[in-house]
Amino acid sequence: MTEADRRAAERAMGEQLARWGRVCLIQTVGRVSGRPAQAAVGFVDAPDGVLLVAAGSETAAWALNLAANPRCRVTVGDRTDDRVAVRLDGADHHRAITELILRYGTPAERLGAGPSFRLERGPHPGG
Repeated sequence: MTEADRRAAERAMGEQLARWGRVCLIQTVGRVSGRPAQAAVGFVDAPDGVLLVAAGSETAAWALNLAANPRCRVTVGDRTDDRVAVRLDGADHHRAITELILRYGTPAERLGAGPSFRLERGPHPGG
């Protein structure tokens, strides 16, 4: 399997999981390329309508893209919303990590090593 085939298979799997509502697809703007980038990411639907997400590494491309430009587009199931990422710190970060681990279980052991965000409803990434 070529690298391109592997990436295509991962993308297809992420899209299927997003259709099922298991993950969200986050479309960001590449911080270096300026081109659209997409990642499948675990999430928690917070009671106030925001989505909580967290990276397992400080170098996760999607998280670095959000840090550079917080506007994104998020798809879960058949719903696509424009969002703005707000980085979480301290107790809010720990609460988000706890909620994500409770949802996804212990395979998320690296969760919390990278940044976490609230994805609030906001403007389109291009506008």
